[in-house]
Amino acid sequence: MKPWTLIEGEALPALIAMPDASVDAVITDPPYSSGGFSRDDKSRDVEEKYVQNDQRGRFPPFGGDSRDQRSYLCWCALWIVECVRVLKPGGYFMTFTDWRQLPVMTDAVQAGGIFWRGIVPWDKGRGSRAPHKGYFRHQCEYVVWGTKGAAVQLTHDGPFDGCQQVTVRQADKFHLTGKPTALMRELVRPVVPGGLILDPFAGSGSTGVGALLMGRRFIGIEREAAYTAIARERLAAAEGEAFSVADLL
Repeated sequence: MKPWTLIEGEALPALIAMPDASVDAVITDPPYSSGGFSRDDKSRDVEEKYVQNDQRGRFPPFGGDSRDQRSYLCWCALWIVECVRVLKPGGYFMTFTDWRQLPVMTDAVQAGGIFWRGIVPWDKGRGSRAPHKGYFRHQCEYVVWGTKGAAVQLTHDGPFDGCQQVTVRQADKFHLTGKPTALMRELVRPVVPGGLILDPFAGSGSTGVGALLMGRRFIGIEREAAYTAIARERLAAAEGEAFSVADLL
């Protein structure tokens, strides 16, 4: 049986079509609708907001990143409610966000019905995009995490590092806001081996790649055709690598 599925389409309708209590975890990286505080700031091109000048033009663009704070909160709560429905009891929920959207995302997670359990900073290192002199570096993004109800006592692994220090390597980046494979491999560790991980904003498939390489199954949803094609290629390669490693064990 194929260990991964990728659906091309909008996240919310695809989530609504999924059965109740059917996945072990949701690990996702939705559009941040960040890049500033005003509506004009948020409406800028995604490359202008998130990509350094020397990397512009390398990746396809993506939409859905210009919501104001109130609409972003409502939208996040809508898809998180559906994630709660499709999660099994005790299932993990993890979502990325940045420092600007951290307050609204923690509100959305709780409004959607997740039992909020903490934040895992991801330290990208000093090579990350730097602000003006006199500012602290914006070198961290954040994983807001929780569970559907009571947490399940794990026996296969853990405890896990509460701060992840993983640098971004350009050779391992396939999306404007792509996350490192090494980071995703760490985040899937709490999920039981063989468990099914859902990413409703799959992008270039990094969550799925991490899941497959760590012996988990994956279902992703992605609206952008260009990134769906990239994700399919990466997932197929990760599946082949995972099976090759398993054959050696």
